[in-house]
Amino acid sequence: MNTLQRYFIEIAYNGTAYHGWQIQKNAVSVQELINKSLSTLCRQEIETLGCGRTDTGVHAKQLFAHVDIPEEIDVLSSQFLQRSNSLLPYDIVIKRFIKVKADAHARFDATLRSYEYHIHFSKDPFLHNLSWQLRDKPNVELMNQAAQILMEYRDFSCFSKSNTKTLTNNCLIKRAEWLPTENGIVFHVSADRFLRNMVRAIVGTLIRVGKHEMEVEDIRAVIDSKNRSNAGESVPACGLYLTEVIYPDLF
Repeated sequence: MNTLQRYFIEIAYNGTAYHGWQIQKNAVSVQELINKSLSTLCRQEIETLGCGRTDTGVHAKQLFAHVDIPEEIDVLSSQFLQRSNSLLPYDIVIKRFIKVKADAHARFDATLRSYEYHIHFSKDPFLHNLSWQLRDKPNVELMNQAAQILMEYRDFSCFSKSNTKTLTNNCLIKRAEWLPTENGIVFHVSADRFLRNMVRAIVGTLIRVGKHEMEVEDIRAVIDSKNRSNAGESVPACGLYLTEVIYPDLF
């Protein structure tokens, strides 16, 4: 019986063509294609476990998964990396393999995750499916004031997709701010964990503040209600990117 070695895989992808990271029935996912690539190279069934999940159409600049591969396979060689990527479509890339201890866990060992949500204001064909176009510019100063209130709370049930199987809706948000870009704005948010659809729901709520449909302080009532119907609409997936996952004790 082969002895297995655990590795972390750093992955990036354009999520436009995929039904998210996690394997789905009757739909193509990023995880499915990564598994197929590695299984082909290793000539046996290989399964990955990701640090989380991204929804349909959401992108990842950095996502980690862990995988167990027979130790006699030279996973850390440049040839293995090249061959892995040659079996993947153009919009998915494995950046590197990292040798880790046997009990290292891509999901449970992560201490911080960061997302960006990109918005642009002028039509730009090069941002199609990569950013959300808003016709009218919102008040970013008000949106930033409301974003700061998020960090005073822990229970974000109001921003969670209903009927999820999470044990808790508590998250520790450590950063939440809007910054300008050449043709728009980007929302930066970091937390120890995120609920399903949470970032897109937060952005939709903050946009309401920026459009003067809500007052800054109204966001407190939304969060206190723990009711998803009181928050803003979920914004389109095309503008959302998982950008960073932190493992301080692994590498």
